[in-house]
Amino acid sequence: MSLSAQEVEATDSNIDVYGSALTEGPEVEGIITSRSGDKIRVTLENGTTTDIIIDEGTEIRATGGFLGMSSKKLTSRQLLNGLPVEVDTLQFDGGLVASRVKLKASDLETAAMIRGATAQQFAEQREDIDANTAAAEALRGRMANIDQYNVRGVTNVYFDSGKWNISAEGEREICEIASQAEAMDNALLLVVGYTDSDGDEDYNQVLSERRAGRVTNYLQQKCGWKPWRMLTPTGMSESDPAADNSTPEGKAQNRRVSVNILVSKATEEG
Repeated sequence: MSLSAQEVEATDSNIDVYGSALTEGPEVEGIITSRSGDKIRVTLENGTTTDIIIDEGTEIRATGGFLGMSSKKLTSRQLLNGLPVEVDTLQFDGGLVASRVKLKASDLETAAMIRGATAQQFAEQREDIDANTAAAEALRGRMANIDQYNVRGVTNVYFDSGKWNISAEGEREICEIASQAEAMDNALLLVVGYTDSDGDEDYNQVLSERRAGRVTNYLQQKCGWKPWRMLTPTGMSESDPAADNSTPEGKAQNRRVSVNILVSKATEEG
């Protein structure tokens, strides 16, 4: 039996949906890190995980400006891995069931982009690509079979522990490296996210992807960088530390997103 809207609101009444009365559960805030059947796993900021059932009656709503949405009701299929959510829950003998899932539309856009990587970026930005078809095809044609690049610039954007919000200083640095790349013929940008060694490995992988996705979004939305001039953003979790993870200072240097300006060797030689 599914959870009706009336039952969701009546958390203090004798609701018997999953074989036991439902009572008000905790609010769970974190990142979706896996899906299995009708359950999502939400990883909290401290690295712990909570499994929550998504019922037919669960209200899933996004707010913000994604594709012109103001406050749009979504389906469970749109609860993607890597998506930050706030979940109001009801508790029963078998665990937790979601009464309401709240998320930001901009975060849904980022999670969808990470899932689809470059192919989805091309689909979502079709109008821009069509307007630049000749340039895009020429560039992709030259790059199709080339896997070696010259690195012409690197900027590291740093993050607080467990966070993916970009600081004001980071925003300036992102647009500055985009301006540098714009001045170079056929330059591409490669965005790679990293974490320090704290926390669960699966959580850190998602966190590194979140950071890379947030920087990629900022490049495209605020700095005017075209998606067809980017390689697929990547999350590398704890790999390739820039400093020693045994000290707070070293960990701070490792919580970063590296924005790399790349130009193919063949392009420069040609």
